Amino acid sequence: MNDGTPLTDPSLQLFETFLLSLGIGLLMGLERERNPASRAGLRTFGLVTLLGTVCAMLAVRTGSPWLLAAALLVVGVMMIAAYHRQPDANDPGTTSVVALLLAFCFGAIIWYGYRTSAVTLSILSTILLYFKAELQSISKSLTRRDITSVLQFCVLSLVILPILPNRNFGPYDTLNPYQVWWMVVLISGVSLAGYAALRIVGQRHGALLLGVLGGMASSTATTLVYSRHAQESPTLRPLSLVVILTANLVVLVRLAIVAGIVQPAILPTLLPVLGGGLLAGIAFVAFAWRRMSGGGELPQLDLRNPTELATALTFGAVYAVVLLLSAALSDKAGALGLYAVALVSGLTDVDAIALSSLRLFGQEKLLAEAATTAILLATLANLVFKFGIVVSVAGRELAQRVLGGFAALAAGCIGGWLLAT
Repeated sequence: MNDGTPLTDPSLQLFETFLLSLGIGLLMGLERERNPASRAGLRTFGLVTLLGTVCAMLAVRTGSPWLLAAALLVVGVMMIAAYHRQPDANDPGTTSVVALLLAFCFGAIIWYGYRTSAVTLSILSTILLYFKAELQSISKSLTRRDITSVLQFCVLSLVILPILPNRNFGPYDTLNPYQVWWMVVLISGVSLAGYAALRIVGQRHGALLLGVLGGMASSTATTLVYSRHAQESPTLRPLSLVVILTANLVVLVRLAIVAGIVQPAILPTLLPVLGGGLLAGIAFVAFAWRRMSGGGELPQLDLRNPTELATALTFGAVYAVVLLLSAALSDKAGALGLYAVALVSGLTDVDAIALSSLRLFGQEKLLAEAATTAILLATLANLVFKFGIVVSVAGRELAQRVLGGFAALAAGCIGGWLLAT
């Protein structure tokens, strides 16, 4: 018996292996059975996965790995012949052929002990098969600019990131090209998710939803755009208030997600700050949303592509400079130096100083309390900057309403900070 096989009890585990293989085939076949054009359904998929497991067993026992390749070829030829004999102008059968070949392969890898992988991949494959209409709709809704955004993100994450050196350079041994670009990829990915959601879901599905998606993409841009629309049309002020406040609440959620990915050890100290602001802000937004009546159509958000190379390079440069200044000033002036950097850099971009503080905390150059305080100060400075946008663009009436929401958010953050530190 081959030690690489799952067989230790021929009477029980053999049955379990084939039963799992059959279950995977039936799962995929259940979806294909619903497609009238498919030449393979429930029974065929179940039998093919069993065939894959049997062929893998025979290949191991007889030392003839070519059996797997030969059986896979036979299955493929069989399906192609079936579609050739009864062609369908609306369905060439490519998807069903590939799905059946995958089912055979899933059955084979189950025998080799990769059960979890086989089950996971079969479920993902079934999801892809089932949501054909939805995926086609999303694809048709994408513009050339949207596809360019995805390709640019792939370049940022899959081409540039792997070739960068993963070691520290520069003063205070702080600048790590790989780590700097990883932060660029992380922030670009979060922003791209919000940008893509806006493109797919649309921008006319409610103030709260638009605020959430706008906050994921760019809370500053959302604040600016809806301040402008509130100034142009007074009837949009209640709606703009909800969108702006919601977008800025999402900033706190973004920071929590980023911190959980980059430095989860800081979460016990940071979450009370972010959670306090979030709860207080949600209470104010709920009150504003209940008072909102009508408001007309939601104006469109013209957001900049978050994965453009120029945008990524700019953020990377800002992050590197802020990281270097944070390390230098915290070394020379202690925590007060870092706080000064947080207040200045946080005016326009809270992500850079937040990531810098998390990086220094991870290098044990900064205590959790100091890093949390720096993030708090950057968040408060960012609120001041955005309030300035509202005052200068939208005018006094909206600014007074936004001030209450921003004050509630700030008070919640400060209250959480007092409890945490």
